[in-house]
This record gives sequence, structure tokens and C-alpha cells, in this order.
Amino acid sequence: MNQPTPAIVAQNAVRRLPRVALLLLCAAYLLPGLVGRGPWKSADITAFGYMAELARSTEGIARWFDPLLLGLRPETPALVPYWIGALAIKIAPSWLNPDLAVRIVFAFLLWGTFTATWYAVYYLARTARAQPVAFAFGGEARPTDYARAIADGGLLALIACLGLAQLGHETTPALAQLFFASHLFYGVAALPYRRAGPVIALAVGTLGITLSGAPTVGLALAIGSALYIGYERRKDALAAGADLYVDEDTGPGYTRGALLTMIGVTVLAAVLVFGLKLPTWKITLVNGSVLNDVRSQARLLLWFTWPVWPLAVWTLWRWRRQLTARHVALPFWFALVPLAATWTTDYSDRSLLLALPAFATLAAFALPTFRRSASALIDWFNVLFFSGLAVLGWIYWIAMQTGAPPKPAASVARLVPGFVPEFSAIAVVLAAAATIAWCWLVRWRTGRHRAALWKTLVLPAGGTALCWMLLMTLWLPPIDYARSYVPQVNAVVDRVGKQPGCIAELALSRAHIAALRHHGQLDVKPLLLDNSCTWLLASPETIERLHTIIPFDQWRFAGTLRRPSSPADDLLLYQKIAP
Repeated sequence: MNQPTPAIVAQNAVRRLPRVALLLLCAAYLLPGLVGRGPWKSADITAFGYMAELARSTEGIARWFDPLLLGLRPETPALVPYWIGALAIKIAPSWLNPDLAVRIVFAFLLWGTFTATWYAVYYLARTARAQPVAFAFGGEARPTDYARAIADGGLLALIACLGLAQLGHETTPALAQLFFASHLFYGVAALPYRRAGPVIALAVGTLGITLSGAPTVGLALAIGSALYIGYERRKDALAAGADLYVDEDTGPGYTRGALLTMIGVTVLAAVLVFGLKLPTWKITLVNGSVLNDVRSQARLLLWFTWPVWPLAVWTLWRWRRQLTARHVALPFWFALVPLAATWTTDYSDRSLLLALPAFATLAAFALPTFRRSASALIDWFNVLFFSGLAVLGWIYWIAMQTGAPPKPAASVARLVPGFVPEFSAIAVVLAAAATIAWCWLVRWRTGRHRAALWKTLVLPAGGTALCWMLLMTLWLPPIDYARSYVPQVNAVVDRVGKQPGCIAELALSRAHIAALRHHGQLDVKPLLLDNSCTWLLASPETIERLHTIIPFDQWRFAGTLRRPSSPADDLLLYQKIAP
């Protein structure tokens, strides 16, 4: 017998979040950072480098299945994201910068993640065991209205996640993996209610994530989903004496066709994973002290999934008697697998990114169990936290522009040495509009109005969007200066000239190679394969063995070229001595 639900929700608490407001919030989160910057260090520029090489390639379709950057294969071979970026570059008009074209397409991937997450939460909230308690004299929330309110809360929770801000706006395989994982999540959640859409989402999600650099994660998610669908069918058959349990108010269960579809997609993913030997691409056990690993992973989990992880934990506690229910078990599995992947890869934050839709879903189901005092505490914390960040952002920006107050100005100068502040009226207007909108939101939330189930997550989502807007308007020039390779590449071009013929490289990172080819339009060639170039850029790591590679009597040291904000990215420049 099913355990009673802890959700107690009246119909007047599930009023709909205005669609215009929700769309504006999503746009305010998606659009900032699209223009006014280039690819950032280092995964962003590296991924773009592979996309640009594919777009320029004339070697035929075979090269698209083996992308190279100056003869180097990606550290994480992820075919689909590189295909998406390369196609975006090829179809973009000539006046559009290639990196901007890629960012626009990847912004649509983030929008697709938002959409898939909303519908996944909606269909999970439609299930019987997720519904609120029925009142003795009526007045409880209607199933569809309740599901819509929970879905709004889930999307707000996803936007509020701190870990999504930077990685969600980069053009890396991680964002494509997030897109496909969210569609797999949606397909499993919606399969009892729809046919064509969820089946397509299952196929696209499972195969997409498999070919996007996270094959073991995708396969594990698919296997767990297939097992859970089989479990639900068995449970419903035992409870109802039939192979399909239907409740007209709360929606159907999984059919035999749904189970066969999930098994078929899982088998196809397994064939790709083991047929192409994809697991060898990703799995790398974390090295070092176990205690240090636990501490670093705990810190990553705490800030990356803030503020949804406390709500997710609360959901698991309040719904502890229904842990096998679809709306708890599925998001728990979709969060658990990426969490495990953070321990078996070198890219912990990018693996954890795939868990954010599931964390947001769990957080949304905490909303109908909150007391008014808990909601008020969360609201006031968010008001103080995000308002304080906004005030600091404005103060430090004024200090950067005017030099007063002197201490904040000195702090900015120390963080971005050599940066010359610039004033942008458009950026100031957008930042001021976002700040005014935040003040209005705080006033609305702290005022007297009818209760809404999603209200607790309005301020976290709005505050995160505000901070991202301020960073990508007021602070975009210094951030771009600090995270871009442009200053260093410009220094290289100043030394060697705009048309140096070619430049040899020795042990440079993929990010440096991509930056030199994109920002400097330089013809970079490996030194060990081509010794005809008159200039050489070498990594400082080669300094001890450099004399065994090049004859110093034929090369003259021309200087050290640094990224202003990161001495660890130094480049050593050598010029060949004319005979």
C-alpha cells in the first residue's frame, strides 16, 4: 500500500508563474555573455579550436570521425559537440565571427536543457504518488495545475544553480552532454504520457550523450532507467492484477512498449560504447589521498549545486517513505550517476554538471512540504546575499572606473594587471535595468500577495540571473581580459609580425594552439614535424631538455610572453638565427 504523501497544497497555491516573466528570466540568463567576448581559457578555446579545424577541413567525412588540432586528438573525444560547432561555423554568414556563431548554437542547447527539465518535472509531478493530500471537503490542488507549479519551481531551481553559470555559457562538450542528459531524463519521465516525443528524446539523449564524451554516464543512466521501468511495471501488475495501471486523474504507468523502447535504446548505446571502446576515453581514477579527495569533492558539491542541494536533501527526507516513487527515484538516479562520475574522471565539475537537472527536480518537490517560516528564512537569506553581491559589484566597478575607493581599485588592478578600464553606456544601462528589476522582485516577494508554490525559488533564480548579468555587462571587459588568450596572442603577433610565415611550437597546450590559430591567424606547426619556421614558441616545461631538441647556436631567445593574469601560461619565444 502506498505511503501517504507529505505534500499539502491548496488550489490557490498553484497559480501559474506568468509565462512572459519566466521567458524574460531565461533570456536574462541566456543572452548575457554571447557578444563582447571571445573563447575563454582553457576548455572553451580548446573545444572551439577543434570545431574550427573541422569546419576548415577538406579531408572528407573520415576527418569528422577523427577530429585533430595540429595532429592532436581531443583529450575527451566528443564527436557530436564538435560536429555541432563545426556546422555552425560553416553555415554562419561571413560577417558573423565563428566563435559567436558557435556560442549562439550552444545557447540553444542550454535553452533546450531548460525546456526538457521543465517538462520532465511536469510529468513526474503528474504521477499518483507525487500528488498532494486530498482534502476532506475539496479544495486541494488540481493535478495539472500542481504539476505546472512544480515544473516552474524546477526550472527556477536549475537557473539558481551556481555551477551552471560559467559552464552553461561555454562552448564545450559538457554543455552538449547536459543537453542530451536532460532529454534522456525527460524521455523517461514523459514516456507514460506521450509516445513520439519521449521516444525521440530517449534516442537522441542516450545516443547523444554516448557520443559527446560521457559514454559510461549515458549507459549507466539508460540501464538504471530500463530497470526502473521494469520494476514499475512489475509493481503495477502485482497491485492491479494487470500489465497497465491507469488512473485518469494522475496519468498512466509504463506500458510494455515503453519498456521495450527503453531496452532497445539501452542496447544500442551499449553496442556503441563497447563496440567503439568508448569507456577508455573517460575513466581515470582520482589519484592522491582519499581524505583530500573527499574534501575537494565535498567542497565542489557544496558550492556547485548551491542552493538546490539543501532542498534536495530535504526532499529525500520528507519523501523518505516514497523513495521508490517515480518522482523521487528517477531524479535520485540521474543525480547519483554523475556524482559517481566525479570520482572517476579528471573533470569533476563537468561531470557534476549533468546532475543539475536532477538536483533541481528534487529541489522542486521540497516546495510543497515547506512551512511558511522556512520559506521566509530562505527568502531573507537570498535577499541579503544577492543584494550584497550586487552592491559589491557596483562598488568595485565604480572603483575600477574612477580609482575611488582606493582599496577596491587596488584589488582590481592586482587581479588584472595591465588592464585599462573602459566605459560602455550600453553595459551600464543593462546592468542598471537588471538591478532595478531585482529591486522590484524583492519588493514583490516581501510584499503581501497570494501564496504561490514556486515563490521560494524566485529570489535564488532572480539573484543568480542578476549576478550573471552584472558580470557579463559591467565586468565583462576585465573578465574577458583575464580569461582570454588575446593579450598573450597580441604580444606574440607584435614580436613576430602579422605574417611571419609559420611558427613552430614545442609542447604547447591545445588551448594555446587554438588561441594562436584563431586570435592571431598564425600558421602554427609542430617543431618535430617541420623545422622550416623562423620562429619557435615553446612551453617552459621543456626548458630543461630544450638543448637536446634544438641547437642553441641556431636559435636566439627572444623573450618570455605572459598572460597578464596567469604566469603559469608563459610562452618562450625563440628566433632562428640567419646563416
